[in-house]
Amino acid sequence: MGAATAEYQFKPHERPTVPGSPATPDHPTPRRVGYFCVGVLIGLTAGFGNALVIANLNNIQGVFGLYSDQAAWLSTVYVMTNVCASMLLIKFRQQYGLQQFARLFLLGYVVITLAHIFVHTFETALLVRAANGIAASGLSTLALYYMIQSMPAAHRLKAIVLGIGVPQLATPLARVFTSGMLEAGNWKALYLFELGLALLSLVAVALLRLPPSERIRAFEKLDFVTFALFAPGMALLCAVLSQGRILWWTEAAWLGYALCGAVALITAALWIEHNRANPLLNTRWLGSSAMLRFALVAIAVRVLLSEQAYGAVGLLTALGMGNDQLVPLYVVVSLASIAGLVLSALTVNPLNLERPIRISLLLIAIGAFMDAHSNNLTRPANMYLSQALIAFAAVYFMGPTLLIGMLRALSKGMSHIVSFSALFGITQSLGGLAGSALLGTFQIYREKFHSHSLVQSITLTDPLDAARIQALGGAYGRVLTDPTLRQAEGSALLAQQVTREANVLAFNDVFLIIGIIASATFVWLLALYIRDRIRGHNPMAEPLEAMARMRQRQQ
Repeated sequence: MGAATAEYQFKPHERPTVPGSPATPDHPTPRRVGYFCVGVLIGLTAGFGNALVIANLNNIQGVFGLYSDQAAWLSTVYVMTNVCASMLLIKFRQQYGLQQFARLFLLGYVVITLAHIFVHTFETALLVRAANGIAASGLSTLALYYMIQSMPAAHRLKAIVLGIGVPQLATPLARVFTSGMLEAGNWKALYLFELGLALLSLVAVALLRLPPSERIRAFEKLDFVTFALFAPGMALLCAVLSQGRILWWTEAAWLGYALCGAVALITAALWIEHNRANPLLNTRWLGSSAMLRFALVAIAVRVLLSEQAYGAVGLLTALGMGNDQLVPLYVVVSLASIAGLVLSALTVNPLNLERPIRISLLLIAIGAFMDAHSNNLTRPANMYLSQALIAFAAVYFMGPTLLIGMLRALSKGMSHIVSFSALFGITQSLGGLAGSALLGTFQIYREKFHSHSLVQSITLTDPLDAARIQALGGAYGRVLTDPTLRQAEGSALLAQQVTREANVLAFNDVFLIIGIIASATFVWLLALYIRDRIRGHNPMAEPLEAMARMRQRQQ
C-alpha cells in the first residue's frame, strides 16, 4: 500500500484502509472526546458556508442590489466547485498527506473569506462561494476522519454515519439563528461568523492533529486531462439546472449552448476514462447494475428532499412568511435532524443498510401527503409534524447511503474510491439542484393552470364577484373618492388573491407528486428487498466479505 511516514511505523491493526486516510491507533478517552468535538466543529464549518447563503439569499440579494438570476449564482458556484473537488482531493491526500491538505485548504479559505469582508462586491462574493465549495469538500472529509478517531473500531460505522451527518445539520441551524444577525442590517455578521468558524477549525486542527497517513504516488498526467474536461462539463450542467427555472428553459439561448457543452465535455472525459488502464473514474464499475441502482436511489431521495428546501419554504413565503416567522419551524426541524442523526448512528446495520433508505422514503411520503392539504391559512405551526418527518428522513438516510457505496468501492479495491466519491458528490449536489429545478418548473406550470382556471370563473356580471371587488375596493374609500378608481384597486386586490390561491394549489400539487414518487420508490425498494429475502441473497454480504479478506491481508 505504500511506505509509512518515516517518523512512525504502523502496527498491523492501526494501518489505514486506504492511503491518504489516517491511521487508527487506540486513543485514551479524553483524546477521543477531543476528536469528537473537533469533528463536530469542522463538520458544521463545512456545512454553514453554503447554508448561511441559502438561508439568507433574499437579504444578501438586497445588499448587493442583485436580480434573482444573479443571486442564484451565489449558491450555484458553490455546487460547481464542490461537485468535482473530491476527485482530485482524494489523490492529493494520498500523495501529499493529510496535514498538508488541511493546512492548505483551511488557510486558503480563511484568506478569501477575510478579503471579502473588506472588498464586499458581487464578484468577491462569487469567489468566496467558489472557494467555499472546494473547502467544504475537504472539510467534510476531515470531519469524517476526526469522528472516526473518536470511536473504537467496534463503533467505526457509527462514527462514519455521524461524520457524514453533522454537516447536514448546518442548513436548519442556519435558519434558526441567522435572522437575528440581520435584524440590524448587519449582513457582514454572516461572513464574520463564517470566518470565525474557519479560524476555530484551523486552530483546532493545529492543536489536535490526526494520526499520520500512508502516502503513495497517486497522480497521473491523464488525471488532469480528465478533470479539465469533466469539471467544466459539470459546472455548465449546474449552471443550466440553477438558471433554467429562473430565466426559463426556452427563453435564454445560452442555456442550450451550455447544455450541449456539458454533454460534449462530460462524454469526452468518460471516453478517456473508459479506455485508461488506471482510470480516475472507473466507468465499467460505475455502469454496473448495482451502482446504477445506487445512483438512481440517491438522486431520487435528494430530489424528494427538495420538498422542504423548495416546497415548504416556497409555500410559506408565498403566504407572506419571512425568515423570522420561520424560526420556530426550523427549531423543530433542527431537533428532528439531530434525532435522525443519532438514531441512524445507533441503529446502523452493515447487513441491512437499505432499511434506513426505505424508512426515509416512507417518512417523506407521509410528510408530503400531509402538506398536500395546505391552504391560505396554513402557518409554520401547521407544518411542524410533516417537516419534522422530512428533516428526520433527510439525515437518517445519508450515512447508510454513503456506507453502501463506500463498502462496495473498498471491496473492489482502492482505485474505486475516487470513482465512488465522484458519484456520491454528483448524486447529492446535482440531486439538490435538479430537485429545485424540476419542482420549481412543475410549480410554475401548475400555478399558471390554476390561475387560468380561477380567472375563468370570475365575471363582473356575477353579483358575488362584483360584491367582492366592491368590498376590496372599499378599503381605499378614505383616500379614493372616484368609484372607478376604487373598482380598479379592488380588481387589483382580487388578482393578488387569485395569484396567492393559485400558488397554494400549485404547491399542493408539488407536495402530492413528491408523495407519489416517494411511495413508488419505497414500493420498488421493498419489492427488491422481498425478492432478495426469498432468494436468500444479501446484496451487502459480498462487499463485507471482501472487506474482511482485505483487512486480513493487511494484518
